[in-house]
Amino acid sequence: MQSSKPSPTKPSQPARILLGRLLRDYVRPHLPLLVRAFAFMALAAAMTGALATLMQPVIDDVFNARDKARLFEVTAAVFVAFILRGFGSYMQTILVNDIGQRIVAATQRQLYSHLIRADLSYLHANASGALLSRVINDVQVLRYAVGECLAGIGASAVTLVILIGVMFWRDWVLASIAFTAFPLAAVFVSRVAKRLRRVGTQTQEAVGQISAVMGQSFTAARQVKAYGTEHFEEQRIGGMIDRIYQLSVKAYRVANTTTPVNEILSGLAIVTVIAYGGLQVMAGQGTAGELFSFITAFLLAYEPLKKISKLNGHLQTGLAAAERMFAVLDTPSAITDAPEAKALELREPSVRFEKVTFAYKPEDGPVLRHFNLEVPAGNSVALVGASGAGKSSILNLVLRFYDVQEGAVRVSGQDVRQVTQASLRRNFALVSQEVAIFDDTVRNNIRYGSPEASDADIERAARAAYAHDFIMALPQGYETILGEHGTRLSGGQRQRISIARAMLRNAPILLLDEATSALDSESERAVQAALAKLQKGRTSIIIAHRLSTISDADIICVMDKGEIVEQGRHEDLLAKGGLYARLWRLQAGEAA
Repeated sequence: MQSSKPSPTKPSQPARILLGRLLRDYVRPHLPLLVRAFAFMALAAAMTGALATLMQPVIDDVFNARDKARLFEVTAAVFVAFILRGFGSYMQTILVNDIGQRIVAATQRQLYSHLIRADLSYLHANASGALLSRVINDVQVLRYAVGECLAGIGASAVTLVILIGVMFWRDWVLASIAFTAFPLAAVFVSRVAKRLRRVGTQTQEAVGQISAVMGQSFTAARQVKAYGTEHFEEQRIGGMIDRIYQLSVKAYRVANTTTPVNEILSGLAIVTVIAYGGLQVMAGQGTAGELFSFITAFLLAYEPLKKISKLNGHLQTGLAAAERMFAVLDTPSAITDAPEAKALELREPSVRFEKVTFAYKPEDGPVLRHFNLEVPAGNSVALVGASGAGKSSILNLVLRFYDVQEGAVRVSGQDVRQVTQASLRRNFALVSQEVAIFDDTVRNNIRYGSPEASDADIERAARAAYAHDFIMALPQGYETILGEHGTRLSGGQRQRISIARAMLRNAPILLLDEATSALDSESERAVQAALAKLQKGRTSIIIAHRLSTISDADIICVMDKGEIVEQGRHEDLLAKGGLYARLWRLQAGEAA
């Protein structure tokens, strides 16, 4: 089963396709708000055009004709234009920000939902910090691109169109001369945009990488300190920070190359306008007010043009983030419910493997080959053997974290591929060596997976797991926050919280994956007592390293290289004198 990294190194989709998808999937649902925002953009743009138009009577009627009545009319009109422009700009900013935040929330929900439901192979193939960067960093970049950039470009474009209209209304010949610089600027901005998107992709990948490595170093803080590798981690993270710095500087430098080019082209245009327009005024073919109004419109048009160039750079960075985000969303899940899948009907809690062949990656070869196993209802079956024998793969296949390449896994006689995943997993409780303790209260940690459970149910489960006494000794009892990974608890205490969680779930089939392998003898005895109570009346599949913990199992299967080489009860296997007997003597010697 292959699982590819989700982010491309170079842009692979045209900007128009990405932009179209963003508008269709994330902006269109907020169309009513966007229409209101554009209405206020149009108001602000119209008032900017009015200011340019009002420069003509200011020069001709006020300064030249010295008309006092006209003076008050024009100044009042200018003041009203500024008020309306300010109001329009404020309202469009508020509405656009609202749209941007809605997009962030919807996108983060969608991304997280996709990731938490993704195949286990995909989640294992991608560092959690890198995936976290997609949900947080990329979406924030995308928010600015969709919200601020698109709205800013929209507002600037509307303003530009109105001011261009004013200029052509004043003098179409002069306007045509002035706008010879615009196509040249557009070609240059387009080339810069391609470079910016490439740099933006590299920057987002670097941010994802540093998030992953930094998260790993914090998680492994005990190892870092124990081995004295703080300096190594500082250098490693420092190198990544330097890389992000260099990319950020490069992006800023590339983005701002448009500034001098635009200044030069605009300077040539305005010089031409002044020279040509001045000659027209001297020849009596126009008034000074008309020329000044035209120049004002041109200068006002330069600001939105410059803003469009700058925002286009941010938009390209946002499109790079969008491409990375879509790469995650477009990664299909290999483990899906079949179209005709039905809920599992658990007539009896039995598990059966029928000639199963399974490989995590085809190139690595099968982990299980033509594997058969029968776990009768109400029985406990223990799997033992060396690491890599295929024991954990059996649990992965029962829970349908992966699908078999050949054969079938059946629960209560039903192929797990033909029932819904939710109904299948609802009938299982897992107690693993790697205990998942969340940064939440004891009560919520036990309730995890059984949200409808009452406080009384939780306490009964804790008592049954021999956890109630140490929980009550905690500072706030069941309301104590356990910290990330349960740092306030010992290994045995964490394990008993996990067992209480499984007891509360009250599932008919129990999966125990090396549940006591990492515990000391005293903790192991307490956990074993809790596990014995948990197993009563349930079908159990147990993976164990310590053979003493599974000597009472109904069936013990000794595995080697993906096959069952011995099978039977503890006493029978010892009497047989095979691999199990050798493992038993070896562990007994180690204990002695």
